[in-house]
Amino acid sequence: MLTEVVRVDPVHPDPHRIALAAACLRRGGLVAFPTETVYGLGVHALDRDAVLRLFDAKGRPANDPLIVHVSSIEAAFPLVVEIPTDAVRLAARFWPGPLTMILRRRSSVPSEVSAGLDTVAIRVPAHPVAQALLRAADVPVAAPSANLFSRPSPTKASHVVDDLGGRIDMVLDGGDTSVGVESTVVDLTTDPPVVLRPGAISLESLQAVLPSVTTRVTRTAGEDAPMISPGMLSKHYAPRAPVTLYRGPAARVRTAVRQAAAVALARGQRVGVLATTADSAAIEGLPVVVATLGDEGEAADVASRLYAALRELDAAGVDLVLACDVRRDDGLWRAIGDRLSRAAASVVIVE
Repeated sequence: MLTEVVRVDPVHPDPHRIALAAACLRRGGLVAFPTETVYGLGVHALDRDAVLRLFDAKGRPANDPLIVHVSSIEAAFPLVVEIPTDAVRLAARFWPGPLTMILRRRSSVPSEVSAGLDTVAIRVPAHPVAQALLRAADVPVAAPSANLFSRPSPTKASHVVDDLGGRIDMVLDGGDTSVGVESTVVDLTTDPPVVLRPGAISLESLQAVLPSVTTRVTRTAGEDAPMISPGMLSKHYAPRAPVTLYRGPAARVRTAVRQAAAVALARGQRVGVLATTADSAAIEGLPVVVATLGDEGEAADVASRLYAALRELDAAGVDLVLACDVRRDDGLWRAIGDRLSRAAASVVIVE
């Protein structure tokens, strides 16, 4: 398959180019497009054959459900049994935007979209290209991240091509995404509502609208039962090289990372380090590949850099990655910490 890359203005996408992508979706094609979070790989959500091709292209297991993207809350009505009051309240505050809601699905949504469960994940993205594509296609679009399964999500069109070139029909290149981590997923089929995947909308922001919203520990790796939400496996978002995540007080983590790097270098390994600007200063003078995440006080900058940094280390051909964990568990930091933990092959607690 020849993958066509079509450049579009991220703010004012050309209607003709959008129409080409929309037509591709309607006839069962696979189209990658930017959202405000990461690039998604879209297919016509009600076309079972197209959905199956998406799973095949990504190498995605059937028990990992997809998020269905629509242009408005009204466009979600035919897909779900009902829109509960809590969903209306959240939509009024966060849609369009990086929030996904789990609702009860209608039978018109193929079971493959939802891992065989009676639920469906719905999102209204805010990115102008995504909005233009959804309106032009006039169909619900199932769109997980546009990468090979378990790899870091793509925040650039080039990341999509690296993973899926030759496997999909088209990539709409709208430049870099802004948020850099996936949408928050909240399950509204339970009482109280539960955050299943932390993301760009913080728990605190959700609780400002629905005070009862809570969170819970997600499933562990290796389970093959259907999952109600994407992003629940304990190993995910990972580069090719194994990641060791160091967690603890800043000074001790920096010392531990420097010592581990020195040991690995002595073994002849090519070492990558993933850290904020302050943490990466600890390994100055060592011949390692550093992927800097930015200022440790700027969660938005760190989130936007995270996946690109992991991919940079892969491109550099490192044998292992030593990563410094974030030291906060609130707001956007919670999502960043979640992604780091899931990318890691092991976690070292430094006391």
